Amino acid sequence: MCLIAVAWQVHPDYPLVMVSNRDEFLQRPTAKADHWEDHPNIFAGRDLSAGGTWLGLATPRSETGTLGRMAAVTNVRNPAAQQDGLRSRGDLVKEFLTGDNTVADHLDSVRQQQREFNGFNLLVCDGDQLGFYSNGSDHLEILSPGIYGISNADLDTPWPKVVNAKNQLQAFLKGPIATQTLASLLHEKSLASDDALPSTGISLDWERALSAQFIEMDNYGTRCTTAITVANNGVAEFVELTVDETPFANSQVRFDQFWTNSNQ
Repeated sequence: MCLIAVAWQVHPDYPLVMVSNRDEFLQRPTAKADHWEDHPNIFAGRDLSAGGTWLGLATPRSETGTLGRMAAVTNVRNPAAQQDGLRSRGDLVKEFLTGDNTVADHLDSVRQQQREFNGFNLLVCDGDQLGFYSNGSDHLEILSPGIYGISNADLDTPWPKVVNAKNQLQAFLKGPIATQTLASLLHEKSLASDDALPSTGISLDWERALSAQFIEMDNYGTRCTTAITVANNGVAEFVELTVDETPFANSQVRFDQFWTNSNQ
């Protein structure tokens, strides 16, 4: 996944509102969002090459007293630092969704394991806290209420598509909160001007192509977009549009007791 915009405790009725695009090579085998057979409390897409995921929800588990959980990961774009043989970054999401540590404890643990992975940005939420960690910058933060953007650099790095995504989400929050509509928010295909492009160690042609929110290339692009909303009444909605299919495939689920009313 390469673009996330998230509003945390900004809307009076929805403490979590999030939209994201997953960008990936088109040939990488992927399963659409669904309940996992080996972990039925997880609802997420799945990377069939390594077994993890880029984003998902886990429903509450009464035996551990945990609330619903959310996690998402993006890559840090730094080809010079890329190493072979490291763990899949999809494990970072899977381990939070299957665990019961608090956000702070989990991110502290991930920080100790940071060298086991190529560059990543990890976003996790347990209903009480929203936390971020990047091993590219060793940036760990429990986030205050606000609107945040993540792509393939550190949190809120002002790449044009990140700035635009945050502005789009801020505007969305002023209207009715419809998760299905939110899932199409980041479908802008325009490219940034060359003078606004980052320099991440890839060719100028790739920098241009990857500057779009919604990427379309011959063998790489935006493969799905996902929207998540969690309301004060505990209802969570998850909508995934699989956009590398025609017409777009739609996976959606509603959880009525994702968070308790204590989050109001």
